[in-house]
Amino acid sequence: MYAIVDIETTGGYAENHRITEVAIYHHDGIQITDTYHTLVNPGRNIPYYITGLTGISTEMVLDAPTFQEVAEEIFLRLDGKIFVAHNAHFDYSFLKKELEQSGYNWQSKKLCTVRLSRKIIPGLRSYSLGSLAESLGIEIVNRHRAGGDAAATVKVFDQLLRRDHYGFIVKTLKRNSGETILPPNLPKEEFDRLPALPGVYYFQNARGHVIYVGKALNIKKRIAGHFTGDAREWSRSKIRNEIHHINYELTGNELIALILESQEIRRLWPKYNQAQKFKTEEWGIFEYEDRNGYRRFSVNVVNRGARPLMRFRAKGDAWNFLWQKVREFDLCPKLSGLQVAKGLCFDYQAGECHGACMGVESAKKYNKRIVKCIQSFQEDGESVAIIGKGRNIEEQSLVLVERGAYVGFGFFDRQASISDLESAKNYVKRSVETPTVKNLIHSYITNPRGAEVVVL
Repeated sequence: MYAIVDIETTGGYAENHRITEVAIYHHDGIQITDTYHTLVNPGRNIPYYITGLTGISTEMVLDAPTFQEVAEEIFLRLDGKIFVAHNAHFDYSFLKKELEQSGYNWQSKKLCTVRLSRKIIPGLRSYSLGSLAESLGIEIVNRHRAGGDAAATVKVFDQLLRRDHYGFIVKTLKRNSGETILPPNLPKEEFDRLPALPGVYYFQNARGHVIYVGKALNIKKRIAGHFTGDAREWSRSKIRNEIHHINYELTGNELIALILESQEIRRLWPKYNQAQKFKTEEWGIFEYEDRNGYRRFSVNVVNRGARPLMRFRAKGDAWNFLWQKVREFDLCPKLSGLQVAKGLCFDYQAGECHGACMGVESAKKYNKRIVKCIQSFQEDGESVAIIGKGRNIEEQSLVLVERGAYVGFGFFDRQASISDLESAKNYVKRSVETPTVKNLIHSYITNPRGAEVVVL
């Protein structure tokens, strides 16, 4: 038995919005056997643009039951049925959330008439409900209302059942088919071809425009995570509905995936990479003089207008770098902000600090080493090659840094060797250094995480 469903809501995704109308048609594979319809009071005002689309206003639902009041009825009508809807993920996600909040643990096999139509009736200009109905000669009465759209979906499903000569519906219902988790417009063949390897992936819309860029250590697993709802933002149906194709580029390892993702977002400015278009949190090493004349360090978030001595992607990277400098220049961990506990400096007690924190060493003498330390921040950095896993067993990856500045990344044959800067340049494609890329590279030089750092 099928439950063919349509709902209306206060907005586009289940996490922050509520149901305002539900229609359910029971269908035995031949004909309709039962119908159910109700308005639902969402407990909030319905936005004007939603009223303009559906005709459902706040006033219309004031006397309607809340979802909790009709939850048992809806659960009983859905339980044990195959859930069918046009863009099934949207309706399913709303109903599952509302039922869970009402105390009902519901799950069901799903069929999406968008995905089924693309397979069973290929070649149409559009698979929206309105366009699909028009192509099939189906008249929709009361468009954008749950009852009218559900009735039209019933007629679409009837035609799909009759035209399904290759058994797509049965194949879709198999537990491991994967069809039900995918966005309605994404061909399953493209998802099946995705590799379980590190790289950068691109979601494209119907026109081939990139709308999202992501990176992953396992491309296929990461993308499946988007679609199964492991990432909350991907419950927003608008994103899912726009994904028509997926492309990818293998990187061999995480560092190059991070670099390439950052560069591609800056190059393409995809509409759904909003969070990464803006400046991410950075940590910096700052210098100041205390009331006793000692010049000191601190590690803090870099706010707008701040001028740190050095910038880092993470607090831990800044601390690791500063610890190296403390050891190199015999500085006091407490005056360097690395010991925050009250009391004596641990290194002074161990005989490894000259006692500036206790006033034993004069500020004048201590500050001379601080100056040399700060000068080492500003000196030309080393030229290094960060060598990591390649895209296959025949190659290795290379991230090249010249005198502290990022040059680019590339790949080279595993049998070759990187011995000097000039030969290394032959393997990389030059790229622009950004603060994000600079912080990534500095983080890996400080903590290689399985890569090899070679000084050139």
